[in-house]
Amino acid sequence: MTVTFLGADLVAQAPGTGGLQGWIQDNIVPLILLGIAIIMLWIGGRGDNAGVARRSVGLIIGLIALGIALTPGAGARVGAFFAQLITG
Repeated sequence: MTVTFLGADLVAQAPGTGGLQGWIQDNIVPLILLGIAIIMLWIGGRGDNAGVARRSVGLIIGLIALGIALTPGAGARVGAFFAQLITG
């Protein structure tokens, strides 16, 4: 639908979540990663290196899950990969 208002054409668009998803990817994810990095440095500064190593493994697994969740179609590709490992 196009509406002309004072010589300018305005086009109505359906609402979507693209803007929100882009904002989350651009702002929230880097802030969370920055917070996690600061916490890891703080824990490492106390001399708890084993704790940092244990949390880092969990962090890597979480980041992999986040990457799969934010990449369109990645979940299906990962599932197909694991199914192919079992079925050959």
